[in-house]
Amino acid sequence: MKVKGLYAITPDLDDTALLARQVEAALKGGAALLQYRNKTADYAKKREQASELMWLCDDYNVPFIINDHVLLCVELDADGVHLGGADGDISAARRLLGAHKLIGASCYDKLALAEQAKAQGADYIAFGACFDSGTKPDTARASPDLFRAAKPLGLPSVAIGGITADNAAKVISAGADCIAVINALWSAADITAAAQTFSNLFKQTDRHDFPQPNAV
Repeated sequence: MKVKGLYAITPDLDDTALLARQVEAALKGGAALLQYRNKTADYAKKREQASELMWLCDDYNVPFIINDHVLLCVELDADGVHLGGADGDISAARRLLGAHKLIGASCYDKLALAEQAKAQGADYIAFGACFDSGTKPDTARASPDLFRAAKPLGLPSVAIGGITADNAAKVISAGADCIAVINALWSAADITAAAQTFSNLFKQTDRHDFPQPNAV
């Protein structure tokens, strides 16, 4: 499974039908991965919503990742799981999920955590917050230099935290393979158009329209 492009992370919504409509709009706009993340719902609601979104992602051939819940990932046979620093051991998750599921790891502003995540079997790493974040306002800031420093690890890297259409180019040109977006995507008046805008940024970097990393 390829980890590159717009990585959409769901908002906390209790209305499953509304959530599904918003997610499909993002998938239509080119979201390359979807992470189901809901910090307020109980397990039954999470299972309901994750099941609905997983079918949508399957229709669009987009990997479906579950935030935090390894057992829910196993139960639904989702494509993978994303683990934060307090969400459990990556090695244990790998043993439960097997070799072919995606495991992502939040590495915050620490290259050492990325090195540790690789050693434990992670498939991709995430650094953030890259910019001021409304979702996690107190999170440490991750420098674009982290994406350059992490390249030798050979793992795809995800930029998260305060990503907008105006600042995303800074982390993409620094080497981020994905941009994880929450607020700037779901709060858009036209979610499909917003997803297209974010997705097109990667086409621009492929054409070298942005400054190269050493110029950022």
